[in-house]
Amino acid sequence: MPQKVLTNTFHVDATPEVVFEHLTTPESYIGLSPLVVAVKDVDRSEPGVIRYTSIERFRFLGVFTHDNPIAVTLLTEGLSVRGDVTSPGNVRLVYRFDLTPDGAGTRVGDRLEITAPWFLTAFAAGQARKVQLARAGILAERLAVPVG
Repeated sequence: MPQKVLTNTFHVDATPEVVFEHLTTPESYIGLSPLVVAVKDVDRSEPGVIRYTSIERFRFLGVFTHDNPIAVTLLTEGLSVRGDVTSPGNVRLVYRFDLTPDGAGTRVGDRLEITAPWFLTAFAAGQARKVQLARAGILAERLAVPVG
């Protein structure tokens, strides 16, 4: 199956440890990805591994909705978080956040690998890129250190 790799690097005004904590909390992904509306069945029983079910809500014709449960596995190593998701249509997303100190904040390297059937690759990559770029702004806003 065809594969696309998308990368984005951005700055967050929070320490790497704060960003890491946010990215390893499954509930944080609600709203961080526009399709994710809930998470359930969080399992932290294995060190460095977080498993949970993400509920993605799809809308059709602006009226109908379909909630799709997706099994997610997060793996941690140092200040890196790797996620692995298989979505509907046999679309697989493997993502990685590498966190490094950047002044008083964090430089976030966001890498996303998309593997999909040839007829879905361009669509899936386009949607994933929109989410990836939006996620940078949402994460920076969520974790901004208040001035005062």
